[in-house]
Order: sequence, then structure tokens, then C-alpha cells
Amino acid sequence: MIFSILLAVLVFSLLVVSHEFGHFLLAKKNGIGVIEFSVGMGPRILSGVRGGTRYSLKAVPFGGSCQMVGEDDDDDSEISFNSKSPFARFAVVVGGPLFNFLLAFILSVVVLSLAGVNEPRVYYVSEGYGAEKAGLEEGDLIRSIDGHKMTLGRDIELYFLSHPMDGSPITIEYERDGELRETVLDPSYEAYLTGFSYYASEDEAAITALTEGLAMAEAGAKVGDVIVSIDGTPIASGLEVQSYFEEHPLRGDTSVKFVLERSGKTLELSVTPTYYQASTLGMEAVAYRNKEAGALSVLRNGFSEVRYWMSYTLTSLKMLVTGRVGVENLSGPVGIVNMVGEVVEQSRSDGALYVFLNLLNFSILLSVNLGVLNLLPLPALDGGRLVFILIELVRGKPVSREKEGMVHTIGLLLLMALMVFVMFNDVLKIFR
Repeated sequence: MIFSILLAVLVFSLLVVSHEFGHFLLAKKNGIGVIEFSVGMGPRILSGVRGGTRYSLKAVPFGGSCQMVGEDDDDDSEISFNSKSPFARFAVVVGGPLFNFLLAFILSVVVLSLAGVNEPRVYYVSEGYGAEKAGLEEGDLIRSIDGHKMTLGRDIELYFLSHPMDGSPITIEYERDGELRETVLDPSYEAYLTGFSYYASEDEAAITALTEGLAMAEAGAKVGDVIVSIDGTPIASGLEVQSYFEEHPLRGDTSVKFVLERSGKTLELSVTPTYYQASTLGMEAVAYRNKEAGALSVLRNGFSEVRYWMSYTLTSLKMLVTGRVGVENLSGPVGIVNMVGEVVEQSRSDGALYVFLNLLNFSILLSVNLGVLNLLPLPALDGGRLVFILIELVRGKPVSREKEGMVHTIGLLLLMALMVFVMFNDVLKIFR
């Protein structure tokens, strides 16, 4: 847990310092005085002044800050934030989120250089499903879906997150052997299911999972039961289960008789398959199976990664606003610590390189999230400040500082209330 906390602090501090460094560089570029640029919070442990700016390393290694002249007071000197043109102030405010996107791009290039690019190439087609009927094959490169360009394998997943399948035909443009082709895929899928999983191997046909509410679970089967026979046909392996159902497709008007072995005893179950209807592509192209690529491809895909996570963040916000996901799904610092711990734990068995790569991927997501969220036109955020600057450009004069300050103060209080709720919810998740 302590290790996860340290890693989370390191990741979060990198993102915040990058954000504040963007404000700092644009402030200096536009002649705005910076009182202090600090890494960390709390009392100073190292500090020095250069060029009129105090640079500090503080005791609590969490976050950082960039304090500019006149940012939160009525200082009207020529080096104050408020004395500069709206365009200069706009550049300074947008500099923070911009540097979050820049950091995400740099981290993406590192990940892609080590792990390769994630292209939308089909690597598995399920027999009998829409993809096979539409003529798609393993190795096909998906170029677009319903006119929406696919650059990364994960773009397919993201597209259907924001455009849920409803059974309507899907137009897919793909490339095969250098030739661009187009097909129409019917995602509708109907079947009868018994609701159990097993390994199609030469080992004994043990049930590895059961779907609650479906026929096999309702009949009394349990995970670990070994299938001995089906409708009187002896079964010695998972491969034989697979072969049996290939030759005897399930029907809704005919029950299937299973003989199972459990703890040395046998039991018979009569199972009537459950009708199942869904929409699915019937193929896999979203996998995180990466392809080695040259320097130009890595750089190009670095931009695609940042664009993907920006789209992912905006899609998630849209789902939050429309009620498709609830506020209980939001996470704050406590949740981030927990997620960092999960990332490390899930990657540890694969080796240090995978832990490193997954942490970088998580950092890319958080960095883009921080950049996008700060650009939202909400009080107390960078986006809220940009709104007031845009109003000033339209009106030809600024909104009074008192009124703007009041709006930001109210927004800050609401933001803090949301943070308290999110933190409380994060703590509850740990104990569930």
C-alpha cells in the first residue's frame, strides 16, 4: 500500500508540476512576473531567487504551484497578470492544459517506442457471427466504421462506447493486401445458451464459469463440476464438448441431459437452453497487441494516443452528464492510489517493464484528463478564466474583478464539495 501511495504521489506530482510549468513558461514569455514556482507543498526545504522568481522545493512531495504577480489581487504594475492583453492572458491560462497534453505525448512516444503501435487489425473472427458473414478475415486492417476513421485498435472500442450497437447494419471500410474494401456487417446475433464456460483442451471438461440466471446455473451446476456425458455421449475432454455442440447445435425446444461428476459422485441435470439476443461484431481487433514501428510512425501514433484519450475523456463526461454513468464512478486521490496499486499488482507477474509501461499508460490517461477537465468552462478552473477573457474580447472591456472573483470563489467551493464527495465515495469503495 505504501509503495502504491508513493507511486501515486509521484505520478500526480508529475502531472501537476507539468501543468504549472506550462503557466510559468507562458507567463515569462509574456512578461508577467512570477513570484514563486514551487515543486511540492508546505514549508520550503530548498529555495533560491533568480530573475525575480523564487524557485522552491517544498516538504510535501505532492503537486506544485506557479504564483504570478497580480493573479489574485489588484496589482496593476506592468508585470502583473491583469495588466497584460487578453491574448497574453489567454496564452498563459491555456499553457497549463497544453503542457499536460505535451507531457502525455512525450510519455506516449516512450510507450510506443518500447511496446509498439496499437493498430486496428483483426486478429480473430468468430464463426457464425456478423464479421464472418460480412467477409472479414484475420489480418484485415479496419480503416473506418460508419464513416468514422479508425487509427488505433482502441478507437473501435471507443466508437461503440459512444455509439452503442442497436442491431442496425454497420458499414466497415478495411484494407486487405493493400486494397481498400468496404462491407456491411449485421451485428444482430441470436442463439440458445446453456450458460457455462470450459477450456476447449485435451484436459477433462471441467466447468470454469457459470452465468447467473441462465440454464446451467439454474439447474444446479457448480464451477468445478466435470462433464462426463452429454445426451448419452461420453465426454473425456473440453475438445469433445466443443465437437459435440458443433455437431448438435442447441435448440430452445429440446433439453440437454448432462451427467456431471462432483467430489467423486455423479449427478444428472436436464437443461433447457435459454434464448439469447444481442448485437456484436463477432471479431476482435481492439486487442492491445502492438506492432513494432519506425520513428515517424511512433511520433504520428503519439498524437493519435493523445487524441484517443481526449476523446475518451470527453465521451466519459458526456456519459456522466447524460446519466449513462453515475457520479459514484468518479475517482479522486484515494481512488487513484487504489488504481495505481491495481496496475502494479496486475502487471507484476509480467515483469518490471510491464509495470513501467502500464504506469506510463495510466499517467497518459491522467495527464490528458487533467488537461481536458481544466479546459471545461467552469468557475475556478482554467476554462472558467478563459470564458471571462473571451467575454472581455467580445465586450471590449473586462468584467469587474469583484464579480469574476465571486464567481470563481463560488465555483471553488462547489468544486471542493465535489472533491469531498468523491473522496468519501473512494473510501467506501475500498471497504466494499
